[in-house]
Amino acid sequence: MLKNILTLLVLHCGLLFSLSAQELKRDSIPANTEDVKSIDAMIHSLYDVISGDSAVKRNWDRMRTLFIPEGRLISCGVRQDGTTRYRVMSVEDYISLNGPFLEKNGFFENELSRKTEQFGSIAHVFSTYQSKHKLADEKPFARGINSIQLMWDGKRWWIVSIYWTGETPANVLPEKYLKQ
Repeated sequence: MLKNILTLLVLHCGLLFSLSAQELKRDSIPANTEDVKSIDAMIHSLYDVISGDSAVKRNWDRMRTLFIPEGRLISCGVRQDGTTRYRVMSVEDYISLNGPFLEKNGFFENELSRKTEQFGSIAHVFSTYQSKHKLADEKPFARGINSIQLMWDGKRWWIVSIYWTGETPANVLPEKYLKQ
């Protein structure tokens, strides 16, 4: 019996230490309170942080503050053979894989429409986007949908994951996702 109690105590302490470590990791880069105060602010900050002219460095620390430490970004698309592919990335993976391209070529992504569902501390945002290399470009080079999952921790919003796919000739954005 004493052995079981000691085992539970050790497991409990380990769990508390793990949760404390997550809190420290989350707070290692303080978030701008304006970025994380509402779902609207989070979505605006997300699009803002990845957008900019060519040769303009992005504020990747700002992006890191938007996500839980285990946050994921998942791109989904169709290969030339018609099969579906996906790539799961951590925030650091996204920054290292996509950051150089965004900064070299210029990239502006903005929201065209949004559908939001919320229950308690969780929220899901279906955010229709368009992408341009220059803000002044007349036509976007891409459009699609970002499926964004968020969590309210009682103090601020966090992005848990973003799962997106682009529009294709075979998968055109429906009108219902283009309306405000």
